[in-house]
Amino acid sequence: MKTNLPRKWLEFDSSIFYEKLAKWILSILILVILSGMLGGVVITMFHLRLLFSLDIEHALRVIIIDALTILALLEIFKTTMAYFSEGRIKVTYIIDTVIVVMLTEIMACWFKEFDLYKLGTIAVLVLVLCVMRVFSVKYSPGIKHP
Repeated sequence: MKTNLPRKWLEFDSSIFYEKLAKWILSILILVILSGMLGGVVITMFHLRLLFSLDIEHALRVIIIDALTILALLEIFKTTMAYFSEGRIKVTYIIDTVIVVMLTEIMACWFKEFDLYKLGTIAVLVLVLCVMRVFSVKYSPGIKHP
């Protein structure tokens, strides 16, 4: 037994261990994300009752923000699944996720009394992210450039 241990230690590959550990942790993350999405759908369905108790404008605001939050979780799920299929995280998926979250924030600011400076800052950030998204697709490592 003592003679096998040093040989096993020499055969140990830390990168394979890291990959297996990362995939195990991401598997748990996927379950958490799916649980969050399911919970978000249930809460959104409960918020449908607001259509009958509050004014229509306020109820639709709440439902729209709930739906956009669920879409942001969907983008995070897509990013996590891309790691399993490609072994790397695509920048475009991360940018898409941040754009959806920022648009949700813009909608939330739009429905409340908002600071024009804050709204302008978020709008500029979304514009920069859109430009980054275009460049990340155009100059993707998987595409050969002349």
